[in-house]
Amino acid sequence: MSASNLHVYVMAAPLLTAFFVNLLGRISKVWIAPLTIGSLAFSSFASLIVMGRVIAYGGFSYTVGNWKAPYGIELVVDHLSAVMLVLISLVALTGSISAVKSVFQELPDQEYLFFTLYLILITGLYGLVLTGDAFNLYVLLEITSITTYGLIAMGKGRAPLASFNYIIMGSIGASFYLLGVGYLYLMTGSLNMADIAGMLQTMDGGAAIATSLAFILVGLWVKMAFFPLHGWLPNAYSLAPTGAALVAAPLMTKVTIYLMVRVMFSIYSVDYLFITHPIIQNGIVWVAAVAIICASALALAQRDLKRMLTYIIVAEVGYMVGGIWLVNSTGMTGAVLHIVNDAVMTLCLFLAAAALVYRLGDLNFDNLQGIYRKMPVTMAAFTVGAFAMIGVPPTAGFFSKWYLILGGIEAGQWIYVIALLFSSLINAVLFFRIIEIGYFFKEGEHHGHEKVAEAPLSMQVPLVISAAALIVIGLSTGPLVKTIIKLALPAGF
Repeated sequence: MSASNLHVYVMAAPLLTAFFVNLLGRISKVWIAPLTIGSLAFSSFASLIVMGRVIAYGGFSYTVGNWKAPYGIELVVDHLSAVMLVLISLVALTGSISAVKSVFQELPDQEYLFFTLYLILITGLYGLVLTGDAFNLYVLLEITSITTYGLIAMGKGRAPLASFNYIIMGSIGASFYLLGVGYLYLMTGSLNMADIAGMLQTMDGGAAIATSLAFILVGLWVKMAFFPLHGWLPNAYSLAPTGAALVAAPLMTKVTIYLMVRVMFSIYSVDYLFITHPIIQNGIVWVAAVAIICASALALAQRDLKRMLTYIIVAEVGYMVGGIWLVNSTGMTGAVLHIVNDAVMTLCLFLAAAALVYRLGDLNFDNLQGIYRKMPVTMAAFTVGAFAMIGVPPTAGFFSKWYLILGGIEAGQWIYVIALLFSSLINAVLFFRIIEIGYFFKEGEHHGHEKVAEAPLSMQVPLVISAAALIVIGLSTGPLVKTIIKLALPAGF
């Protein structure tokens, strides 16, 4: 196995395993968990090696089948895509370990179908962060979307309807993106991102280039649930099977934000994006600020824990989109760092939600009364995740928010800074409300020693690891930014 094509094996492992999970899982359920977890463990180990190579020797590109661009499929492995490979691998591995119990409880006799889709989804996410081809990005975006539709539709109650709404919005987003790529192909005759970028610099595309950018951005904003294009996300993630939410909530929006960065800076120049059209740049930062404020306010109105978390995800998308469009190195550093931090924070909170669902079944706030006594380990980890989402040092969330706030001040975007501070305050209210509810019992209920009834160990261990990771990442922010994040920033930052 050559180190030069190890990133291909990162993608191939879950894809091939999906076939065997579907085949052997029909025969016996005992095959499902070892195959799923084993393949993701291999991909995690391989992605860490890939990132180590990139840090040591720099990025590289790989042409599939040795067909050179623009005719062949090019995979690009640089600092940013290497970080995303590791992030996807570790989040998926951690989530899959916890998801086994949830899926076996919620979806009896459908476990092999669930984990087949789960592994194909992870394969699609790997492909998205590696591809250097604009059309293949569309194909992979649809692969991840279709598998997510299926995973959500496996849920109970109104989950199929939520999945259908997601299909409608996702198809609209994909159509916008594909129209943008179509404009680029008409102008350049190429689909390779680097090839397109080289040709755009030598031509006066005028309105055609601006139109392609507008279509691509709107398409990706629908996919990432950027407010007010977020309507599909709260129902989809809150009604999905618990195991599906464990991977979709931490990764889908973050990978799509990565795609926005990749497309913006691999196809269009920094000058074109930020200097030629400063009004658009300022307008997007303002929309991001409004998104943060409105989504945070909507989270405040919820009475179900999972649904509250989904609106926090929408607000976090505003954090990262605004940070990218601040047009300075500090804001971009904060946005890229927050992609990593928010994925881990969201994972921690949804792992805690999964453990609570396993024991309680319903996450309405009324059912959480006294939960700190019943599930102390779960709620301790939940508290760490909550503190990170609020931005309490030394958790990871504090440091990426600090960079974003400094970037906003440096850019003179005070509305964005105010939105960040407002959102952090709302997060504090949201999570301290949960903490308060969790420490008290219903009136008339026994106040003595409550019997501890934690979720199974296979759900507790990933949760505790993710909570510990939030503190470790926070304390390691300096080296992480210096050795990886700074080098992962697009040229010009």
